[in-house]
Amino acid sequence: MARDLDLRLYLVTDRTLAGSRGVFETVQAAVAGGVTLVQVRSPEATGRDFVEEARGLKALLHPLGIPLIINDRVDVALACDADGVHLGQSDIEPLAARAMLGPDKIIGLSVGSPAEWQASQHQLGAVDYIGTGPLFGTTTKLDAGKAIGPDGLAAMVGLSHLPVVAIGGIGAANAASVMAVRPAGIAVVSAIMAAVDPAAAARQLHEIVDVATGHPA
Repeated sequence: MARDLDLRLYLVTDRTLAGSRGVFETVQAAVAGGVTLVQVRSPEATGRDFVEEARGLKALLHPLGIPLIINDRVDVALACDADGVHLGQSDIEPLAARAMLGPDKIIGLSVGSPAEWQASQHQLGAVDYIGTGPLFGTTTKLDAGKAIGPDGLAAMVGLSHLPVVAIGGIGAANAASVMAVRPAGIAVVSAIMAAVDPAAAARQLHEIVDVATGHPA
């Protein structure tokens, strides 16, 4: 399975928030600012359109050594030879995804509560990291559920033997308080995708995370 993941600043794409600038240009700027991993999320896209978008991003990210993760769609990950997938609780099970993708791909799983953690125990051997949230209120994923707050994040960090990435309503104003709970990193959508200057937004978030983790600049 995948090892040595840098989950400090995890970007989830959003076509609507990218606007006329587009996803590719936004990701390109965000990576220049310090994003360490990119997940492509395009629930409105057709399969072919999704694959084309992912292939374009892989061509950008692969030479930089930045992993490309596909949201939900194992078929799309296979078609574009992405670095892995991120799965929700209602998606294909991680063990089945691992059988399809092989031992070297990255698999992330959304786990929002201790109850979901317990229910997922038999699948966790196929998982590389956990995504937990939403930390705060968010409008970028309407089915995200009730905000769990820092206390909910702390519970998941305490339970998990896997790296935990916090997601949901995180931005420069609250990133330091999130990192104080000691997740492996933060995942953001609008804080970068909707920013006037995605590179500057990513750079600011990267600095906040690095200070919190004691990571060298």
